[in-house]
Amino acid sequence: MTDTVFPPRPTPVIPVKGQAGFPVGRIFCVGRNYADHAAEMGHEVDREAPFYFTKSAHSVLLSGNDMPYPPRTADLHHEMELVVALGAQAKDIAIADAMSVVFGYGCGLDMTRRDLQAAAKAKRRPWDTGKDFDNAAILGTLTPAEGLGDISDLAITLDVNDATRQSAQLSDMVWSIPEIIADLSSLYTLLPGDLIMTGTPAGVGQVVTGDVLCGRIGDFAPVNTRII
Repeated sequence: MTDTVFPPRPTPVIPVKGQAGFPVGRIFCVGRNYADHAAEMGHEVDREAPFYFTKSAHSVLLSGNDMPYPPRTADLHHEMELVVALGAQAKDIAIADAMSVVFGYGCGLDMTRRDLQAAAKAKRRPWDTGKDFDNAAILGTLTPAEGLGDISDLAITLDVNDATRQSAQLSDMVWSIPEIIADLSSLYTLLPGDLIMTGTPAGVGQVVTGDVLCGRIGDFAPVNTRII
């Protein structure tokens, strides 16, 4: 059936360096993937298995656009992350083969209504309202993975109003990119267009109206926004 009672919402598309745009499917997010960040949030890293939450594709805000301060929060936080974009299907893929489905990489901001997340955690409820809301996934232009090789030596940083808030190496991730892809593919059939936000290093913190954010990873296109 092709007829619908109203037009379907458009699929968000992320720019790609030197290529056509990347249509976004699902957004998987890895929790507590940097030990220092887990510690600052009062948790220990569990090396038994990674854990995940999701954001809707319709939470995407493209880098360079302003982010309106979201409703029903007084504690909006930034979380700078490496974004891994998938370009092929993966189901129960082996760690050794996992990088074959990576299309490219980008910079992303996992914006969080921390007070709503904390309230949900206290009541042992899902985090959805703290993590999945309008403009909560701010994404920069993707760089194709072909020819890049290992990127674990790259630095990941976030500046707020030109002052550095977060700074680490991708090698600090508890779970590597192939480990994450292999594990996720045992839970879901991963598809082209899916994104993985791979976790944030220590230094997360509050932002307010007027703040300007700029996140960088190596030579990838930065992710920028201003809170309005």
